[in-house]
Amino acid sequence: MKFRPSLNVHSELRSDDTLLQFNDVNAKWNLGKSEETLRNINVRVSRGQLLAVIGPVGAGKSSLLQSVLGELATTAGRLDVRGKVSYACQEPWLFSGSVRQNITFGAPLDRKRYDEVVKACALLPDFAQLPFGDLTIVGERGSSLSGGQRARVNLARAVYREADIYLLDDPLSAVDTHVGKHLFEDCIVKFLAGKTRVLVTHQVQYLSEVSHIAILENGEIKAQGTFKELVNSDTDFAKILHLEEEDEEGDENGEFESADNKFSRIRRRLSRQMSAQRLKNIPFQSSASLASRGSRGSRRSRASSIQSIRSIRSIEEEQEVKEKDAPRVEHIEATSRGKVKGSMLFAYLLSGANVLGVAVTAAMFLAAQAAGSGVDYFVGFWTNQEELRTLGAVNGSETSDGRQPLTTTTNFVYIYSAIIGFLLLVTLVRTVAYFWICSRCSQALHDLMFSNVIRATMLFFNTNPSGRILNRFSKDLGSIDEALPKTLLDAVQCVLYYFGYIFVAVSVNWILIVPVVILLVVFYLTRIIYLSSAKNIKRLEGMTRSPIFTHLNATIQGLSTIRAFSAQNLVKAEFDNHQNLNTGAYHMIIFTVVSFGNILDLLSAGFIAVVIFSFVVLEQSASGGDVGLAITQCLAMTAVVQAAIRQSAEVASLLLGVERVLEYANLPSEDDTHKSKGVVPNRDWPSEGCLVLKDVWLRYSPVGPPVLKGLNFTIKSTEKVGIVGRTGAGKSSLISALFRLAYMEGVVELDGVDTASMQLELLRSRISIIPQDPVLFSGTLRRNLDPFEEYRDDQLWAVLEDVELRDVAAGAEGLQMRVADAGSNYSVGQRQLICLARAILRGNKLLMLDEATANVDPQTDALIQKTIRSKFAHCTVLTVAHRLNTIMDSDRVLVMDDGRAAEFDHPHLLIQKRGIFYSLVQQTGQQMADSLARIAREVYIHPDVM
Repeated sequence: MKFRPSLNVHSELRSDDTLLQFNDVNAKWNLGKSEETLRNINVRVSRGQLLAVIGPVGAGKSSLLQSVLGELATTAGRLDVRGKVSYACQEPWLFSGSVRQNITFGAPLDRKRYDEVVKACALLPDFAQLPFGDLTIVGERGSSLSGGQRARVNLARAVYREADIYLLDDPLSAVDTHVGKHLFEDCIVKFLAGKTRVLVTHQVQYLSEVSHIAILENGEIKAQGTFKELVNSDTDFAKILHLEEEDEEGDENGEFESADNKFSRIRRRLSRQMSAQRLKNIPFQSSASLASRGSRGSRRSRASSIQSIRSIRSIEEEQEVKEKDAPRVEHIEATSRGKVKGSMLFAYLLSGANVLGVAVTAAMFLAAQAAGSGVDYFVGFWTNQEELRTLGAVNGSETSDGRQPLTTTTNFVYIYSAIIGFLLLVTLVRTVAYFWICSRCSQALHDLMFSNVIRATMLFFNTNPSGRILNRFSKDLGSIDEALPKTLLDAVQCVLYYFGYIFVAVSVNWILIVPVVILLVVFYLTRIIYLSSAKNIKRLEGMTRSPIFTHLNATIQGLSTIRAFSAQNLVKAEFDNHQNLNTGAYHMIIFTVVSFGNILDLLSAGFIAVVIFSFVVLEQSASGGDVGLAITQCLAMTAVVQAAIRQSAEVASLLLGVERVLEYANLPSEDDTHKSKGVVPNRDWPSEGCLVLKDVWLRYSPVGPPVLKGLNFTIKSTEKVGIVGRTGAGKSSLISALFRLAYMEGVVELDGVDTASMQLELLRSRISIIPQDPVLFSGTLRRNLDPFEEYRDDQLWAVLEDVELRDVAAGAEGLQMRVADAGSNYSVGQRQLICLARAILRGNKLLMLDEATANVDPQTDALIQKTIRSKFAHCTVLTVAHRLNTIMDSDRVLVMDDGRAAEFDHPHLLIQKRGIFYSLVQQTGQQMADSLARIAREVYIHPDVM
């Protein structure tokens, strides 16, 4: 049964202030299943209201927004949407273009509004850092921007659009605390004042400032109302709100110290002692009370937030200068020029066979052609013999020249049959051997290119869109798989036919050798002229095809955003531009091929005229059989030579695919240690997790500026270290250095072993990471947890139990549960938990967290923190964090600034020094800063309590 979405969109507003209304709405993603994604949703949002939607991982928060956009089909109830909708997706979607193009998204540039949006989204300091300001090309998926920058550009695009309803899917998670406060206060509350806003968020510290709150759980609204109504309610999800209100009352009564001590005890229990049952009963406890103190100090910390975008006038002046020098086009695909080298053909053939195999196959081609030409010559000779037999019968003679008897017809049949049999046998063996070699060539080239691409440096992936890479694997390898073997076979056979026909024709009339040689020279010169343009046109066609793949890939990834902005025509026009360029190049290929064929036809007609003229005008004693044989061979030769020239030219064009594949087969590798064993440490290495960095410098390109500059520090075994710093300070670059993802100088030692001396595969298998953007592969849940099939099923179920995902896989499919592309059938939080389960399963002694809890709700945050504390208690843990509350109980904090280790000590001691870390704490607001300072002091004084 197919359901029709009951979605009513009204572009014109009515006098009624209700712009968005759910009436008993049910919705599901998979219409073939009975389970509903959303059930009995009843929400009403009026003009100017700010609705906050909160709830645990997988509750259906993003699905609620998707239903408003019409992406999620409603199966029951009524959903009314009145007015224009703008949307900011949870995972920032950026297309390959400038930052400005990503913000305006096809809309006319309103300079005043644009400047206000950029300011409200705290992007001015970033524009000052980018090489060309807001005209900097961001690359595919915003690869040249940090996670926080991508999130703010994504939000700016939604805010720049003039709309009545703004759907904001967790836009505050990927940014620093003070930036998040600025975005909420100056962008969502102030700039969008008077607009209807639906904010999905895990940042519960802002809930006191919203108009209405809806709490989702398992696809249903468990509670909704104003902040005060939920505080006074007895729902489980309202307990954290109740705690926040109590803290506020405590502050007003001068009891801030005791309330803060209470919070510290709560946090320590979450870190070490909280049971799973308590975690379920108080879903948001881990970070909510800390976050709530940030909201109470929001007004007093406004100045520190605005301070992050100071010097606006000077930034704008710099921007004007950058606009003059900004690049107007994206990085163009590099390509070779000129003719294809003959070595490409040998490289192709030798990739699938050795020299002996190619030589034997070539000999069989020659033998087959010799047999074929022998058949033609023998038929001519047989015809002459039969003509003599007929004349002898009339004259009463049975000899060919008066002395030798004529061969009998039966013997001619035997000889002819023998030659035909030999021809069939050689042709069959030759064909099988040839296509066997071609098959091995295709597989070998694919394997060679694939192995080199997966070992390529990160610089390659940052500068090459996925469409460009897919083009090599699809079109170029497709032509090598399908078109090249057949075309090369046709070309070789036509060339051999041509020389076979020449041999037969010249043996009949040697004078024909003159026009044959002239024709061959003219054809060859014509081929050279044709190929000089045809190959470059073929290269151009390949280059113009790559942007089509890139555009399609980006369009599929951002389909919800494109539809929400009604930008289908814009995207279609962009696709048409790419397609028109490719089609124009393809039509140029067709035009040159047709023109080349017409020229060959004219030359062939002239050659046939010369041949016939030679037999008519010149007096010769040739027999009728010889004349017929010569003319038929010349007629066939003209057709074959055209085919030979065309097919050889096509082979040269198709060898461009081999050339392009071999370009990727010769990519710079991350290193060459995979070719040798390198240092192989003990099987249980690293057993302690002691990390030492000595004078480490890191660059993302060989000639690029250093992003890490002379790092020197030691992290002790089992130490928990937080890594903080402003945007662009080098926090994530430190992870790149440990995993050797970029060009590094210096020494990184793990348990006394220099990581540069071992295989990358071994090194990376011994370090676990939980990234900010969780990565899942299409396949099964088991395949994602244990891709190398190293663990038993009971171990997999145990780690799923640890991260509370056992119920998700408790269905009939179990561990064989399907995982869609990029894990799209799981929520972001669930994907993060699967990555955590994968890390627990491997049990490495060094764990890195790259803002792993940025996009999850406080309940999942608490679960992750609790699991890490329990499962990685005896491991070294490095945590890259934007939210300082997640690292205040660390043993030490590493403060990065401009690629250097500016500060490295216990958080309490760093606060006392009043340096960079102190300023980062103060930027969270006075109330939050006091809370963080007290937490750090208590952990420092009572470390064993943790």
